[in-house]
Amino acid sequence: MRGRLFRRTGFVLVLVIAAAATVAMTGSGRAHLGSAGDSGALAAGAVTPYGSSDLMKDEFAAEPREGEAAGNVSAFGGTISARSVERAAKNNPQFVSGFEGLNFYQQRYSNRGNQFSVEPPDQALCVGNGFELEAVNDVLNVFDANGASALPDNTATNIVSGSPRNVNHAVDLNTFFGYPAAINRTTGARGQFVTDPTCLFDAATQRFFVVVLTLEVNPANGAFTLVNHLDTAVSKTSDPTGGWNIYRTDVTNDGTNTGGQNPGPYLGDYPHIGADANGFYITTNAYPWNSNGFAGAQIYAFSKAQLAAGTPNVTMQHIDTSGRVDAPSEAGATQPGFTVWPAQSAGVGESGDNHGTEFFLSSNAADEAQRPVSGNAGTRTSSQVVVWALKNTASLDTPTPALSLSATVVGTEAYAAPPKQQQPGSGSPVGANAPQGFCLNDRTTVTIAGTGCWRLLVGVQPAQTEVVSSPDANDTRMQQVMLAGGRLFGALDTAVNPDGGAQRAGIAWFVVKANSARLENQGYLGTAGHDLTYPAIGVTPNGRGVMAFTATGDTLNPSAAFAPISKDGVGTWDVVPGGTGAAPTDGFTSYKAQVGGNPPRTRWGDYGAAAVDGNSVWIASEYIASSCDYTDWGGPFFAGGTGDNLLGTCGGAARGPGKRAALGNWSTRISKFTVKGD
Repeated sequence: MRGRLFRRTGFVLVLVIAAAATVAMTGSGRAHLGSAGDSGALAAGAVTPYGSSDLMKDEFAAEPREGEAAGNVSAFGGTISARSVERAAKNNPQFVSGFEGLNFYQQRYSNRGNQFSVEPPDQALCVGNGFELEAVNDVLNVFDANGASALPDNTATNIVSGSPRNVNHAVDLNTFFGYPAAINRTTGARGQFVTDPTCLFDAATQRFFVVVLTLEVNPANGAFTLVNHLDTAVSKTSDPTGGWNIYRTDVTNDGTNTGGQNPGPYLGDYPHIGADANGFYITTNAYPWNSNGFAGAQIYAFSKAQLAAGTPNVTMQHIDTSGRVDAPSEAGATQPGFTVWPAQSAGVGESGDNHGTEFFLSSNAADEAQRPVSGNAGTRTSSQVVVWALKNTASLDTPTPALSLSATVVGTEAYAAPPKQQQPGSGSPVGANAPQGFCLNDRTTVTIAGTGCWRLLVGVQPAQTEVVSSPDANDTRMQQVMLAGGRLFGALDTAVNPDGGAQRAGIAWFVVKANSARLENQGYLGTAGHDLTYPAIGVTPNGRGVMAFTATGDTLNPSAAFAPISKDGVGTWDVVPGGTGAAPTDGFTSYKAQVGGNPPRTRWGDYGAAAVDGNSVWIASEYIASSCDYTDWGGPFFAGGTGDNLLGTCGGAARGPGKRAALGNWSTRISKFTVKGD
């Protein structure tokens, strides 16, 4: 989650302090089929249409904010030298096709407009059986091999402000997981808070898996009850447009209370998933709800066969990683695990030695790992990664699972918290190509609400100080991990000084022999004048693949980019065909008048995605797909203007589909590459 939404006035910052403890294995638990029914829904929910009086009403939902990146983290003050290409990859992936995936307009106006405005999207992507499933905060779509939606056309029933709205058949996540709408815009009732989607297709079982974190709320006002659970949807067949079984696993009390430092209940934040031949694995970061602190990364291990079969009660083991990293920290002799990312296998599920082993990678530069108790900042630098091995996973299919977890610290080149991304004009007054920001500074345009465009967005006249933002560049946590040919491939965001020049946001990548926890290769990817962020790696069984990321720069708007990767290294990067950014990011988290902060934390990421299907690698990254001029953004809300009766969509008189919505313009780009073997 990491603060994907903000309060309309101000925001909450939860510091990261914690104490580590010995590893706790809570025995053989169960994941249960959800009480709301056993099938996910891929049709629009039966909710009240968006009303004509809802302009800028209840656009943001409050949420807890946590983690190293929850605030404006200071960038590394030193130098990390990196050549533009560290080592050449013996790999030349061929671009096949690409298309625009889910976007802000579809997110905001699915489910008849009964949604919030959301940043960042947080991408999930999984591919198999001729389908590509993508999920973001807070919508889902399934595409066919040609990039067309394979879901039923819901345009005719998706009525928003009196007109049918084409959201390319997308279905909101609340409906998919069997919950009421995020917000009913007639009654104001709130549904569950669903966040952080992630997914995979498991070739061995021929099943799609989609996981989200769900926070229970008071329906009257959206206040959190503190109860939260992981929802795991498993397709009943290899066709993701059909039925789904949904399992719910309560994580409210899963964390480490060390001497009263980290009292529960806890938030099971930032879930990510992986699988081996035997199990399906979800990891989270546990944060106390009612105090500052960090309670360690948590691992949930499920019988994959039972999930695939739709068994009503699935065997599950919960493991707390706190105290498992043997390196000095404020908590004592050990560190808690932080963002322990499970590996996804390139083939049908590598099982490893020791009766089956699932591997994980994590980093340890974050405050959560280095200074988990006091709340003071750590160095936010490291020259280590951690290899985790969960052994005896074959026992997950027995009545008495017996798993064992080990952690090995591996020395690496240095990495550190990156600076913010730069886009054209960062820090200068907002231009008309970022119409929301331009509107907040505007005092002269005559609108239906009076003179001054700002009246369409906020209730109090803001200072005319909004500037082109510097988007978030993540922190130092590990990103997507792949296991191929006995090697773990991982990457994270770091500060780099490309070619000995000025510091920029770049990528540190690692190739580790899994069974021996031995570093085989590593390097940086960075380029002068550019920032590269939120890497995601997909590697085929032959050990060759593609790394996806967002690229921005002094003259490059946020774009979807890639680089070849193999055990030999990472090759020259480029923007994917069709992925060049058309405008600067213009989301509500960019502006002080919307979210506070000086400067505000412009949300981006929090992660991209990659998926492997045979010798094909599919990648997905956030970018800005379309431009929209100020006049079209205002439409009939400006005196004498024409166009859509929803502010900011640039949908024209035909009323869509829009290029964006009033408060944001992010989109996602899905691209397919083929990777040849020797």
